[in-house]
Amino acid sequence: MNTATYVVLAADTHRWAVFAAFIGGLIVAGALIWAVRVGMRYMDREEPRPAPEDQPRLPDGGAVREMREMREPDEMPDMSRTGSRLMPYELHHSATRTGKDQQRKRWLPGSSGGFGSGGPGHV
Repeated sequence: MNTATYVVLAADTHRWAVFAAFIGGLIVAGALIWAVRVGMRYMDREEPRPAPEDQPRLPDGGAVREMREMREPDEMPDMSRTGSRLMPYELHHSATRTGKDQQRKRWLPGSSGGFGSGGPGHV
């Protein structure tokens, strides 16, 4: 066998590989075109997007701001004196109420320590 025979044999195997790659590319391109068309049909069936006048607007008074307040627990009444128990309809809707002192509690150095931290704790 000479070199020309090897070239012909090599070209023959590459021809089928190139043909298979071309067919595979056609299949992938066809699948992508099909997917785009299905997506376009799906988008055509959706409801139209809202118009600018349908968008939410700020209230007349401007943006709503966050309200901060200190809360304190609403203690359970002591029923041991009256001897009657507290009924569900006697409970309030909220377990806390607005506190009398609205000053934020600040951390003071040396006044607190976490459990197991070796700190003195609350003094």
